Amino acid sequence: MNTTPAIFLDRDGTLVEPRHYPSRPEELILYPNIAPQLRQLRQDGFRLVVITNQSGIARGLFSEDDLTRMHDDLRLRLQRLGVEMDSFYHCPHHPEGVIPELAITCGCRKPEPGLLLAAATDLSIDLTRSWFIGDILNDVEAGNRAGCRTILVDLGTELPPASPLRTPHYVARDTEHALRIVRAVERCGPAVDTSYLPSSWLPNQAAGAQLIGRSA
Repeated sequence: MNTTPAIFLDRDGTLVEPRHYPSRPEELILYPNIAPQLRQLRQDGFRLVVITNQSGIARGLFSEDDLTRMHDDLRLRLQRLGVEMDSFYHCPHHPEGVIPELAITCGCRKPEPGLLLAAATDLSIDLTRSWFIGDILNDVEAGNRAGCRTILVDLGTELPPASPLRTPHYVARDTEHALRIVRAVERCGPAVDTSYLPSSWLPNQAAGAQLIGRSA
């Protein structure tokens, strides 16, 4: 029986600063000020799992070994900040890839929920008690399809969601704010503003009402 909740985190744009196809450890720049929140959530009983699309592998821009080195280095840097990550899951596929065996439509590339379902099985995670935090609506859709609660980190890149499946439960100003929202809703942290919406969404009253009306 899966009983443990998790915080699922997208990598690029959520855990680390956005960068176009990073291929070396030094290109993964952790956002400042998020380690204390991650550390506290781990202490509160949440597993911490990265869920990331890495089509650069299918495109031949870097290898699985390169990705392993990047993630091993990122895990070590987080450990030095007192944050123990449980696992990193990645999708190496893309239909437009140049490596034939990876140039496919798969069930693990977000917005498909395959990586979350695999993590739930491997780590005994209760998806209904878990959260997915990401910076694009494909992350939100993957989390919603897996049964998680979802938070969009606003990087100013996403249009208002066009369907409930792509509508986050909350929107955050940045990743630190997203983690504080989780702690507030879970009643293991202080109250925080949960009403934030991107400025570009505000004129769209239908989308705003749809978002605000979602239940956590």
